[in-house]
Amino acid sequence: MDKDRGKRLAAEEAAKHVERGMTLGLGTGSTAAHFVDIIGARVAEGWPLKGVPTSEATRRQAESLGVEIIEPHETTVIDLAVDGADEADPQHNLIKGGGAALLREKVVAYAAKKFIVIADKSKRVTALGAFPLPVEISPYGWALTVAAMRRTLVEQGFQNAKLELRSIDGNSVKTDGGNLIIDCSLERINDPARLEKALNAIPGVLECGLFCGMTDMIIYGDEDGVSVSTL
Repeated sequence: MDKDRGKRLAAEEAAKHVERGMTLGLGTGSTAAHFVDIIGARVAEGWPLKGVPTSEATRRQAESLGVEIIEPHETTVIDLAVDGADEADPQHNLIKGGGAALLREKVVAYAAKKFIVIADKSKRVTALGAFPLPVEISPYGWALTVAAMRRTLVEQGFQNAKLELRSIDGNSVKTDGGNLIIDCSLERINDPARLEKALNAIPGVLECGLFCGMTDMIIYGDEDGVSVSTL
């Protein structure tokens, strides 16, 4: 499967939901980057569009294309957010955070009037968990937070969970907000909403990468076209 073509076709399908004058939540990652490119082309054609980026990388991309970036305030209305996913199940539960932007992504998706996920078809799964679950935590006392996460995961039935501090070349990965990412290898998550609630209740956990009950539409693409899933 040509994954990149699938990503592009999914982004093009999502762009059909964009209207002039919208404020858009702009996701992070290789799939969302296609959508940002399309929005940049629309702006170049004279469309009045504004963006709320979910990462500094997305901000730089959008600004380079002439998209007006705004800092949201309490009265900001995000008309549509479009982002990718690492996994998506038939109930539209997601795992996100492979790009270390999950906290900002969830803030924007939660605020948006409509949230569309775009992905190549390899991200479509029958149950979440093959992709390690990212959890964004505060760097303060981070080892204590990880210990609490281990206890919670055991209580949730994950006796063999493996937790790993995300790092590159021996250096801890830092999110744009200066936080840490813990990747949890769980194999299969049978009750994503329950696990999301349990992890987010731990002091020091800022957000986990389970996105439950948030997605209005998922657009899957491959080299032959797209399929649209709504609940």
